[in-house]
Amino acid sequence: MRHPDSFYRARFLKDVFHGCVVPSVALFILLSSAHVHLGLLTFPFYVFFIFILRIGKAWYSDNKNASDARRLGARPIPRVVGKWPGNIDLVLELQRASRTSYPGSFYLSLFEQYQSTTLNIKFLWQDLIITMDREHTKYVFATGFDKFSRGRGQKERMENFLGEGIFNRDGEEWKTHRTLARPFFARDRISDFDTFEKYSSSTLERIATLTSSNQPIEAQDLYARFTLDAASEFLFGKNMDTLSGQLPVPGQTRMSAKGSATDDDFGSFAQAFESVQTIIAMRSRRGDWWPMLELGKDETSPHMDVIRQWLQPVVQRMLDHRAEMKATGTQSSPDHSTFLEYLVEHTEDAKVIQDQLLNILIASRDTTACLLTYATYLMSQHQDVATKLREEVLQHCGVDGAPTFQTIKEMRYMRAVINETLRLFHPVFFNIRESRDEPCILPKSDSTYSQPPAPLYLPPNTRVLNAPGLTQQNPALWGSDAHIFDPERWLDDRLTKFTANPMMYLPFSAGPRICIGQNYALNEASYFLARLMQRFDRFTLAPEFQPAGSLPPPEWKDGKGRQPIEKCWPGVALTTFVKGGLWVRFHKAD
Repeated sequence: MRHPDSFYRARFLKDVFHGCVVPSVALFILLSSAHVHLGLLTFPFYVFFIFILRIGKAWYSDNKNASDARRLGARPIPRVVGKWPGNIDLVLELQRASRTSYPGSFYLSLFEQYQSTTLNIKFLWQDLIITMDREHTKYVFATGFDKFSRGRGQKERMENFLGEGIFNRDGEEWKTHRTLARPFFARDRISDFDTFEKYSSSTLERIATLTSSNQPIEAQDLYARFTLDAASEFLFGKNMDTLSGQLPVPGQTRMSAKGSATDDDFGSFAQAFESVQTIIAMRSRRGDWWPMLELGKDETSPHMDVIRQWLQPVVQRMLDHRAEMKATGTQSSPDHSTFLEYLVEHTEDAKVIQDQLLNILIASRDTTACLLTYATYLMSQHQDVATKLREEVLQHCGVDGAPTFQTIKEMRYMRAVINETLRLFHPVFFNIRESRDEPCILPKSDSTYSQPPAPLYLPPNTRVLNAPGLTQQNPALWGSDAHIFDPERWLDDRLTKFTANPMMYLPFSAGPRICIGQNYALNEASYFLARLMQRFDRFTLAPEFQPAGSLPPPEWKDGKGRQPIEKCWPGVALTTFVKGGLWVRFHKAD
């Protein structure tokens, strides 16, 4: 049975009916009873009437919220006031900024203008709260967790993609999925390291072959292949073998939705995977009116067809195998080697299994590939970091020894490099929640700006856009060098800032929804980086091979934070990426 949130057209048409049709019918009856004939003014008058009604409804809601806030000893969240009604000019500016500006810079400029880390930007007369406040994020993710949900709008946008998966459900459904998945990820598995070694070796061999002919490599694409092959074996027991496919060709590869486009099997799967995420991100920026542009056809459908063509046979084979085992009375091993085996043992619902696999796949592929891409990028800009990291790897692993659980734990500088990379380039830059049916009183704001003593009032059923990517670069929390890549901050006295306020660093979220696969991701990234540094000691960018339009625009030189120093173009969809990919030359160590 289809989930109610999958019927986005019905929801949109219902909104149109209540917002436009009902008022128009009421006005028609009123004018007819009064024998008023408007002639050529009929249509513009009806439009004007609906427009005034919309403003009036928003005015009533604002006043009611202000009254409720006063009654509770709170104050409304500061509201952004645009030049056009409904902040339409800000909606258009956000669309432009998403294509041309540094991630988060549009919202950051508003925070600075209004001197508040939490704002109501009220797009098209609807409340939309944006926050980079450490304490408010802590409340939404952790201490006030039960007062928030993923929200109808978020699930509606993602339903065709993530469906019944753990990232797209709330309440008891979410608890059931998390309870099902958590035991499989709760333990460190030796077999994971065997998988890491297998695919790290394949990846490094491809790098070595191309490096020997002095060719640059599109690192983001290669790391996505590495994480996908490792994840597919870990999740499905089936190697997609994307590392053996066609790699992007320097100077000839076109841009895809999130990186480089290739014409092999991986290319079609990756492009579909990335296009769906880009569409969902665009839906979010369009607000509740996005279905108007997709009434005829769900834009994610053709891409999901490509994804399901690969995923469905894998699931069906495992279900058939499970049925054969039950028919013959054969017992499965209690120590399931793959997540798919584990799922099939607990449910026979093919839709639930497919959606769970897809949810975990996006986490295990995209986020770790993002981390490795930006770690390589940052080392290309900070040779001292690459040198020190290599020295630590050689000290603990030697020139060719395989990393172990113990050596990874002992490599403190490795963890500092990873932490600092995740701080500057959060894998999930934005995260949306929605308040439930009761209003909330937010805790006192962090120390970024001076605020009145009264707490902030959050209305019921209101979307909250959390921006941990901005929190993690906030100078008020991290110091004036917050935009600088400096792994030493995780090893010296500055670490006390984080240990005293852990909610200022949330690469894996926090609270009950904290990422269940973070240990797997950190082990995989650490293992690969150790193997990488054993064989390569320098990385240099090859900007001459970046596709047109993928290098930072000149106006970034006058920007703030990292904008003036950035040599690649960070992009944000559901996860963070490098626009046009990252072309790099890897230099073999002597």
